[in-house]
Amino acid sequence: MAAQAPRSLLSQVLRIAARPQPAVRIRPSWQPCSRRCIHATPRRLTARPDHAGGKRANRNNGSFTLLAASGGLLASLFAILPPDSKPTKKKSEAAAAPPEESAQVSSVIDNRDPSLPRFRLADVKKHDASSPEPWVTSGDKVYNITEWIPAHPGGEVILRAAGSSIDPYWDIFTIHKTQYVRDILETYLVGFIDVADLDEHGQPRRESIEDPFAQDPARDPRLLTLTQKPRNAEPPGQELARDFLTPNELFYVRNHMWVPVVDEEEKAGTSAFALTIELPDGETKKYSMRDLRERFPHHRVTAVMQCSGNRRSDMTRAVGATNGLQWGAGAISNAEWEGVRLSDVLADAGFKTADQYAAASTAVTPIDSTSQTSNDDQVPDPKNMHVHLAGMEAYSASIPLSTAIDPRGDVLLAWGMNGKVLPRDHGYPLRAVVPGHVAARSVKWLNRIAVADEESSSQWQKRDYKCFGPNEGAKPNWDKYPAMQELPVTSAVTSVRVGRDAEKEASTTTLELEKLNGERAPPGVKCPRAWAKEHVQPEELAHAPPVSLAGYAYSGGGHRVVRVDVSTDGGRTWDQARLLDSGEGEGEGDGQGQKIYGNKAWSWRRWQYAGRLPASKEGECAEVVVKATDDAYNGQPETQASVYNARGNLATAWHRVKVCPRCVGREEWVTGDVFGSGFKKEEPRKDEGKK
Repeated sequence: MAAQAPRSLLSQVLRIAARPQPAVRIRPSWQPCSRRCIHATPRRLTARPDHAGGKRANRNNGSFTLLAASGGLLASLFAILPPDSKPTKKKSEAAAAPPEESAQVSSVIDNRDPSLPRFRLADVKKHDASSPEPWVTSGDKVYNITEWIPAHPGGEVILRAAGSSIDPYWDIFTIHKTQYVRDILETYLVGFIDVADLDEHGQPRRESIEDPFAQDPARDPRLLTLTQKPRNAEPPGQELARDFLTPNELFYVRNHMWVPVVDEEEKAGTSAFALTIELPDGETKKYSMRDLRERFPHHRVTAVMQCSGNRRSDMTRAVGATNGLQWGAGAISNAEWEGVRLSDVLADAGFKTADQYAAASTAVTPIDSTSQTSNDDQVPDPKNMHVHLAGMEAYSASIPLSTAIDPRGDVLLAWGMNGKVLPRDHGYPLRAVVPGHVAARSVKWLNRIAVADEESSSQWQKRDYKCFGPNEGAKPNWDKYPAMQELPVTSAVTSVRVGRDAEKEASTTTLELEKLNGERAPPGVKCPRAWAKEHVQPEELAHAPPVSLAGYAYSGGGHRVVRVDVSTDGGRTWDQARLLDSGEGEGEGDGQGQKIYGNKAWSWRRWQYAGRLPASKEGECAEVVVKATDDAYNGQPETQASVYNARGNLATAWHRVKVCPRCVGREEWVTGDVFGSGFKKEEPRKDEGKK
């Protein structure tokens, strides 16, 4: 019977073929829409004239000839059977068709670049975080981000979006919504999402994700916020240097990602915190917070934290575009930190070095990357080793081992800040404190430390916190320069008072009232007021309002600021500010008598100045300039142009501030809040125009 089946089928086909056929017929296209087509349309078939005399060929002969010539029955079946009688696909073929394919999207016109391939979302999902080639989508585009992962500022956190759309993540991490980031992503474009997976607007279905920032802590409303997620914010100028120790709630916030939720002790739904130390031989040891508090001596250090991008907005305004958060002068704060020395914990974990002080301060002759001790133990040479510091939210960086074990370096594992428990935004329950270094090395939410023979390979170590020459552009050679460690000297104006406001400020501080009552006198003049009466015309003095200034100065590497120079006329003439916070019992000017901890000068010095702005015409602005010098006579560059780099790091040029009066006669001079290099000019009141 099986052998006769083909014959029976053939005879039926021949009978169907023998039926009279119209000269012209309409045959609708039956095949399903392909991935690239828009929609299927009926196709008009016209009869071909017969080769001999233009007559139609005999249908029977024609059909038989077609069958014989092709040698295949299925070809004829596809040609003559009605659409609903077509053979169906095999089960395996039907299962392979993605479920997303439907007639709903067939009306979408695909006018995108035809040279790039189309991918189904099912194909994209295969390139998830476990794939050797992770892909993401954005809009209707597909990107292969394999090569971007090592350079991405968020490190491997971007893998959260692998195999799916990156858009909902960037809706949360709004810092990515810049043309600079979009241009980088476009370099990894590999194709488009297939129209079968697009809606009527040509976009894929939006996905919802859990917001990782949902449990971030509340912040003080006085902070000036640059980005919400992750939170990056600085204190207003008037608050920044008001106190020697920056209040915890006003300490600047620099987060690369969300704030981890962690408990020191095990609780329901959470595991207990533990710090893991890994030695060069692979041995590890863990410490709880109780271990750290009870097994090691406690130490305090008074130290500044400063972001490498502090005053980046100054550089942008003075020179040109920079890549990064546009910090004002407030990405810096000072605090008293409490914890244990990193060197003590490393030693307890079993890490051995040669004489630590000698190792940290002098070069040790290496013997295959080790140093020889008197008992023939082979120990690592600190000069060639690094300490990796990793946080719970994926951030990591490293410092030289010589820095970590220097007994005068005061590197801490800190759990306290200004006499209180470390706030969540600043690293609770544990953070590294590396005094005198860029804050990027003081890793927060610290949970892993490793000693290795090379520096960290993280994005933040290799391709972020570095500086370049003004001519090296936006695509420098990152491998050419070392990672940033110690910081150069810097200073800033954080408060300006003019007119009666200046006199009021002077009466409640240590500012010199005499300078407010007269023009600046040459050095050595004991009575500026008497000098002013003799040398300054009354009408000139009337247009030279008194001014009181305040701010901070700081130098990295443990260097102490010894002088702050101030100019109220754009740098034509100079005077010296009064330095506070010496910590050495110099008497007046030491602030509130705050005790300063540490082996070196790790904290800032606040300064104050009282004088007069230059005589000027009504409505003209004056330029206040400040610069600092440390105990090694390191100074600040005069212009931002001389230290310009596209990354906008270390914008440490002289701080210049425009101080402007209202353009209304007989009014006090006023200024707005300090932010970056300038003061906002207050708008006149509505009733002022009636005067």
